[in-house]
Amino acid sequence: MTSPCCHPPDPPIPPPRTPAPQAPIIPSLPLSPVPRNLAFPPAPSSLQASIPPPPPLPLPPPAMGAAPPHVFGLEKSRLLKEALEKASPVPKGREDVKRLLKLRKDRCGLVALWMAGTLLSPPSGIPLERLVQVAMERGYTAQGEMFSVADMGRLAQEVLGCQAELLCGGLGSPNRDLVLQHLVSGQPLLIPYDEDFNHEPCQRKGHKAHWAVSAGVLLGVQDLPSLGYSEDPELPGLFYPVPGMPCQLPSLPEEGFPGAVYLLSKQGKSWHYQLWDYDQVRDSNLQLTDFSPSRANDGRAYVVPAGGVRAGLCGQALLLRQ
Repeated sequence: MTSPCCHPPDPPIPPPRTPAPQAPIIPSLPLSPVPRNLAFPPAPSSLQASIPPPPPLPLPPPAMGAAPPHVFGLEKSRLLKEALEKASPVPKGREDVKRLLKLRKDRCGLVALWMAGTLLSPPSGIPLERLVQVAMERGYTAQGEMFSVADMGRLAQEVLGCQAELLCGGLGSPNRDLVLQHLVSGQPLLIPYDEDFNHEPCQRKGHKAHWAVSAGVLLGVQDLPSLGYSEDPELPGLFYPVPGMPCQLPSLPEEGFPGAVYLLSKQGKSWHYQLWDYDQVRDSNLQLTDFSPSRANDGRAYVVPAGGVRAGLCGQALLLRQ
């Protein structure tokens, strides 16, 4: 071992620099490139062989244009938690739905409509049993299924006493801005789509057709919102419309821009909200064309409109407001 009185102590070797984590700010800025050449102090010649070389530095990001908006901030789940606190269902309603879903598995559409009613201002307060009863009396359903957005709108107007606007032509242009403005204003949206195993949108040609209700939207924008919004005290860069104040919709991300628009949605058989990519919901809604073979062969009767699933669900949605 080398005596300290013979050789001066080695100067400390600074650790390799790594880029600082991106702050949860909307809009985000591109990270600055990490310098590739750092000066390390030379080690004494007698100890140079025993000191391992420093690990390689990370490569700088490729030269690109402005980084896309970072809509998730710290974590998507944290933003989702914030949204849940502002759109949580009433506890009693959860028990009502669990009880009714045990009776019939095909009532996700009527459950989604009932959940949308609880999001109206003021909430409808209509029991789910009433929706099921009227839907069967009017011939909209046999088992609780709903394969017609138009029938769902008529049911909403009669039982919930709300306005129901039938949206045709899909969730893309020219309807996209209308849908986003509707959600920013705090009104619910009903969407038929194909449900994947985790409730998220998929494409199964209508074989997994279900209903979802959207209660809000998460936008990643380049410019900060104008008047009518308040910033979250714990998540800088996350803004909410101020209740009761008119607010102008911020400049929307271009259609097809990845990671910029997310719908706060839940499926009619689940009480768990999820953030769904807007384009995935749009694409799932646009390919509802066929009746499920498993349902066609299960020996039960269903109410399907003239023209089938394509005529009743494909490219359609329902805007609800009081």
